[in-house]
Amino acid sequence: MTTPQVEPREIDPSGSQYLAVQASPEFQDLRRTLRRFVFPMTAFFLIWYGTYVLLGAFAHDLMATKVWGNINLGLVLGLGQFVTTFLITGLYVRFANRELDPRSEKIRNEMHWSEQ
Repeated sequence: MTTPQVEPREIDPSGSQYLAVQASPEFQDLRRTLRRFVFPMTAFFLIWYGTYVLLGAFAHDLMATKVWGNINLGLVLGLGQFVTTFLITGLYVRFANRELDPRSEKIRNEMHWSEQ
């Protein structure tokens, strides 16, 4: 008679286990890496967006400058906002896939939440 193999049952981690992982150097490095990308990219976009709004509010003649046919600079810059948003999103996805996901997966795999 053979004994059936029993897989270890997953259990919920305790608060102290989460705090231990959060305090680990690997997790702190992951957070630093995320911040090194997110903060500059956010600052860049907010400055770019704020500049566009200020130009629209105070530089009417500049924004009305014809670029091609009935297309003016304001329209080109407005469409540039959409392009920039998609570009930043794509850059973040690429960054997350290359830098963040492997590190977070390693941390997750090192957390042994199953019963001994």
